[in-house]
Amino acid sequence: MKILVVDDDKEIVELLSIYIKNEGYTVEKAYNGKDALTKLANQKDIDLMVLDVMMPTIDGIEVVKTVRQDSQLPILMLSAKTTDIDKIKGLISGADDYVAKPFNPLEVMARIKSLLRRSTYATAQEGLDSLEIGPLIISKESHEVWTLTNQSIQLTALEFGILYLLASHPNRVFSADEIFERVWQQESLISAKTVMVHVSHLRDKIEEATGGEKVIQTVWGVGYKIENR
Repeated sequence: MKILVVDDDKEIVELLSIYIKNEGYTVEKAYNGKDALTKLANQKDIDLMVLDVMMPTIDGIEVVKTVRQDSQLPILMLSAKTTDIDKIKGLISGADDYVAKPFNPLEVMARIKSLLRRSTYATAQEGLDSLEIGPLIISKESHEVWTLTNQSIQLTALEFGILYLLASHPNRVFSADEIFERVWQQESLISAKTVMVHVSHLRDKIEEATGGEKVIQTVWGVGYKIENR
């Protein structure tokens, strides 16, 4: 598998490259957003991108927005900004996960492996390969979602994982911790905020495609569910 590492700090790029190569992956390097987009356009075999937020030419947030126009490539963001609002902005733009600087390279590798597992394999869940719930048709095998009017909804791997988990267990309420552990396949102390951002983004996409259908419901103080209506 090939991983694109993008950061204007060359020492960080080299450090991460060493760890990534030690795990048996191939590394591609870029030092600004423009270079990153060029490499993504020319190299279709890139499986994941590690992306810094603050960079010259084009920043990381704009890179994510551009990539998400036609790709669900897993994206792990890096940033020296550690406030919650900065994390939320990064995730809402379409990134799949977020690590604050200074970071432990081993933590970054754990996040990379988790994202690669999510993009390569469907979450181990019960249910049919394809299911219909509310206004949606969901294909587990192809990771595609359509409305009943045949409009495609483009989701990231994590957004699809959340939707399929809830849809394949209708009427059951999942806590943020449960969703995080099943979809991200790891434990985290910030799971509630991370899940909240992804659910919000997922809702926006579904409502836009379905004309305002409220598919995912919040059970306040407990978690989220999809009712089988």
